[in-house]
Amino acid sequence: WRQLSFSLLLGFFCIALVSAAQGNSATDALNILLIIVDDLRPSLGCYGDKLVRSPNIDQLASHSIVFENAFAQQAVCAPSRVSFLTGRRPDTTRLYDFNSYWRVHSGNFSTIPQYFKENGYVTMSVGKVFHPGISSNHSDDYPYSWSFPPYHPSSEKYENTKTCKGQDGKLHTNLLCPVDVADVPEGTLPDKQSTEEAIRLLEKMKTSVSPFFLAVGYHKPHIPFRYPKEFQKLYPLENMTLAPDPHVPDSLPPVAYNPWMDIREREDVQALNISVPYGPIPVDFQRKIRQSYFASVSYLDTQVGHLLSALDDLRLAHNTIIAFMSDHGWALGEHGEWAKYSNFDVTTRVPLMFYVPGKTALLPAAGEKLFPYQDPFDPASELMGAGRRTEDLVELVSLFPTLAGLAGMPVPPWCPIPSFHVELCREGHNLQRYLQLHDLEEDPYLFGNPRELIAYSQYPRPADFPQWNSDKPSLKDIKVMGYSIRTIDYRYTVWVGFSPTEFLANFSDIHAGELYFVDSDPLQDHNVYNDSQHGGLLLSLRP
Repeated sequence: WRQLSFSLLLGFFCIALVSAAQGNSATDALNILLIIVDDLRPSLGCYGDKLVRSPNIDQLASHSIVFENAFAQQAVCAPSRVSFLTGRRPDTTRLYDFNSYWRVHSGNFSTIPQYFKENGYVTMSVGKVFHPGISSNHSDDYPYSWSFPPYHPSSEKYENTKTCKGQDGKLHTNLLCPVDVADVPEGTLPDKQSTEEAIRLLEKMKTSVSPFFLAVGYHKPHIPFRYPKEFQKLYPLENMTLAPDPHVPDSLPPVAYNPWMDIREREDVQALNISVPYGPIPVDFQRKIRQSYFASVSYLDTQVGHLLSALDDLRLAHNTIIAFMSDHGWALGEHGEWAKYSNFDVTTRVPLMFYVPGKTALLPAAGEKLFPYQDPFDPASELMGAGRRTEDLVELVSLFPTLAGLAGMPVPPWCPIPSFHVELCREGHNLQRYLQLHDLEEDPYLFGNPRELIAYSQYPRPADFPQWNSDKPSLKDIKVMGYSIRTIDYRYTVWVGFSPTEFLANFSDIHAGELYFVDSDPLQDHNVYNDSQHGGLLLSLRP
């Protein structure tokens, strides 16, 4: 599909418009713009990060409801995306790796865009929305989910090739890859192309009688950190701090540790000759990694800014819901780790916000722009806080019912147990209630006792000790599953035996456990699972 000519793609587009118009009778339906970012932790100004320059995302947050404690269900790309796009947990999709298509492997589950398409929307995918490959049937789930074939930027194919200029003047496949955009193949980068394509689609949909659902997936800050080199200037190395807890905790069970093998495969990291699995990265290189991650975030922010500014210019901000999120976080040296692939907050906690016209912000007046482009290099760019925020714990699996409810469509029913035979149902809460016109700070118990809220995550391992495939084990190699519960008070993880043929966890076969108390140990460095004084508590926490 990537090689479709423009005329053929335009033909698909016209057919999709006619089909959607025939299936949609509501002329006042709200459009949906879903922005999905790869590997973005809440390192954003609107989440309290004073170092990162993210003025455009912060501006969106100032007009949105921002969830401070949103968590992914598995901290790796394909399983997380299939989970929140179907509204089912990984134990239902049965996707823990990258190597199966849920419609064949577990059940013919409907997706968010599919549901909108069936309700009269033109559904469009740009960039990385579903994870490409087997897990989305090599088609990004087209034609089920999309009105016409998804768009992937042509420069995407260079992301993992030798395009990073090293100190020797030669090109390498490095982790750190600031580039002069004029010198790279095609003279552009994938996220730039995705923004341009998304804007083209918005321009076409402006005159459509049908509502649209546009999903835009950005690659950065996913590795390699390949971004325009000028963004480094925002983060001088001398200002880069290390992670507050850069060492592997003494009490961390070996099964909980991920050896960040994909980082080690990069040429510039290989040159450091770091021991496997725990060998620390030299301090000066740690600062460079953090610099490039934050620079990638600011580069991403400019793309979001251009996209939202175009939405404004096209006068679509008054009737378009915007959801902004990430598929999972990323460790930047915390616990001696440099990747996702764990159950810690740094890898499972994500940004999540919803802009709903007339609810999270007043409708823009004639000629008013809600989202004027903000230049991260301009020191005068306004620092904006979140519009409304809640610290309640929520899950990405709630995205499906929430978007359906906000769009005024019937919210899919709760899934029965088991639900493999049910095409349309959901396993997450509808977060629409948080948009009630009510002061959350004045009434923190509006939606119940926050101590009763729970976010679930999980991660598979092939063995009890770190090895070459600990980060991304194939299904057949999974021997242990770490199930994690995050509450307002604690994170509790139990690592149990798992059968990859029966998809069953054996909770009587406990390999290891972790217990961290949020108030006294917010960074999750002091595991008290084996502390005898917590024995009674542990007994009550076990599933």
